[in-house]
Amino acid sequence: MAEQKVLLQWDADGERRYETGNKKGVLYPRVKGVYQAGVSWNGLTAVTESPSGAEASEMWADDTKYGEIRSSEQFGGTIEAYQSPKEFDQCDGSYSPVNGMSIGQQSRKPFGFSYVTTIGNDEEGLDFGYTLHLVYNAMAKPSTRSHKTINNSPEGETLSWEFTTTPTVINAVDAEGKQLKPTAHLYFDSTEVDSVKLKALEKILYGTPAENSEEAIPPRLPSPDEVIAMFAAAG
Repeated sequence: MAEQKVLLQWDADGERRYETGNKKGVLYPRVKGVYQAGVSWNGLTAVTESPSGAEASEMWADDTKYGEIRSSEQFGGTIEAYQSPKEFDQCDGSYSPVNGMSIGQQSRKPFGFSYVTTIGNDEEGLDFGYTLHLVYNAMAKPSTRSHKTINNSPEGETLSWEFTTTPTVINAVDAEGKQLKPTAHLYFDSTEVDSVKLKALEKILYGTPAENSEEAIPPRLPSPDEVIAMFAAAG
């Protein structure tokens, strides 16, 4: 039987995807190695992901390229917002001895955070899906703030914080049985991942209100191992 040729198609109906937006920001301050209850990050305007590393160091022998070694990949970026939660002050190097007073240039605390970006396509538009992002072990760098005079075209000041991360060790293995490398970033595509498990994860991240005799459960950031186990479990 003659082999059938498969023709490639571009921009087929229902396959034109794009990603945009930023919403549902949550901050999880970390104190003495433990992530505290999450708080809403209102006014979040952008999260720019800026991975670095994975740079090649070439090895040469016998007058030819012998191989190359790549450095570890690091995850970092920039958070932009019109405001930040009060709980972020300690992450931004501020200490408040009394309400309304802040002392800068103090020790910075690590934090985790989560946010959601929107996935759209040519058929359902912005209702197609979303990506949930989890970031661990982040540290904010000192940031520049520009206070401009009010004029005839006033604009709200956008605050900006660069951040770096320290990868968290994870115990999961890949398809070949090799332990996965430490990471600081997990993300989930709602159009592909198990929707029931994704909703269960969101209940943990955003908390659940008190119902009947059950007490409210505060929002928290589960460890990467806990999250991976949730989605790897049968059912």
